[in-house]
This record gives sequence, structure tokens and C-alpha cells, in this order.
Amino acid sequence: MSYTFQWRPVLESLPDMLSGAVVTLEIATLAMAVGTVLAILLALAKRSGNKTLSGLASVWIETARNTPALFQIYMVYFGLGSIGVGIDSYYALLLGITFNNAGYLAETFRGGFSAVPETQVRAARSLGMGAVQTLWHIVLPQMLRAVFHAMTNQMVWSILMTSLGTIVGLTSDLTGVTQQLNVMTYRTFEYFFVAACLYYLISKIFTICARLCAWRLFRY
Repeated sequence: MSYTFQWRPVLESLPDMLSGAVVTLEIATLAMAVGTVLAILLALAKRSGNKTLSGLASVWIETARNTPALFQIYMVYFGLGSIGVGIDSYYALLLGITFNNAGYLAETFRGGFSAVPETQVRAARSLGMGAVQTLWHIVLPQMLRAVFHAMTNQMVWSILMTSLGTIVGLTSDLTGVTQQLNVMTYRTFEYFFVAACLYYLISKIFTICARLCAWRLFRY
């Protein structure tokens, strides 16, 4: 069986695919930003010594880390829908990836908090800083520095996870646009090859930018 490659339709559709790539990056960035804030709270809850807070944080973390991201997105979209809470596919994907990010990053941050010497916390408190001031000015900057590269990896994972949006009917992201073009033209290899290249380029460009930021921020 022969297959004739036709790249012209793909090139003509490239603007649509790039628009989808922008949506992909938007979802990944929002999920990472919100997930980071939630992960910090989860990590602090795990370290708080409060059994209730620690237990709730553990349930979130264990669920996010030990169940497929696909199922988590399903639970947001179909689970909430089954109890009468309708949610758009865009936000279902965003919430699912945010939930997953928060769970993974919480454990990363918990290790990062442990890397900050306790003596620095005691020194800050002895200078009259409150608990929140110490956390904000002393602990968080050092913790984020320690886990920066792990956060970069998680962001790349978030970008790739957006491709799961097709399972809940999202058509505006890169994979959704590619799938629609594939259905209309049946040029499966060409479209998905270009989409894979775009995912690679997005991830690679972000990684390079993150390394440049790390060199600029953490060279001392």
C-alpha cells in the first residue's frame, strides 16, 4: 500500500495550528501558576503538624500522584457533570492539570522546604520577623531556588498534558485543532507530525528560557 505525502495542506493550515499552540501554552501556564500556589499550601499543610490539614493534603497528593491524569480530567468533566455541575471542556482540562500539578509539586516543595536551614528561620525570628514575613522573605525564595529545575520539568509536563483535552471535547488547543484538520483531510501523518514538532519546539523554547532565567537569577 502506498501513501503519498502532501505537505501543502498542512502549511496552509499552519496559522490555525499556531493559534491552537497559543491556547495550549495558555492552559499550561495558568495550570502551572495556580498549581504552584496550591502546592505551596499543600506542602505547608503537610509540615504543619496538624493532623487534619496534613491528612487532607496527603489525600490530594496521593490521588494526584497515583492515578492517571486522564482519569483526573474525566472526574472533573464527567464527574461534576453527573451531579449537575456543567463545566466547559477548557476549564475541565485546566482544573485537571492544575490538580495534577499541585499534587506533584507539593512533594517537590516539601523537599525544598527541608533544604532551607532551620538556623535561618530562627535567625529571622530573632530579628523580629513574624512567621509570615519569615516564610515570604527567607524561606520561599530559597525553596523556589532549590526546586526551580523540577518546576521547569513540571511545566513541560503541563504543556504535554494539554493534549488530553480532546477526550473532553476541547477543539481549540493544538491537539484539538490538529484532530479537526485530520478529520477533514485524512492527512494523519502530516498533521500530527507537524503538531509533534510544535509541541517539541514549545517545550524546548520554554526549557531554554528557564535555563537563562536560572542563570540570571541564581548565578550567585
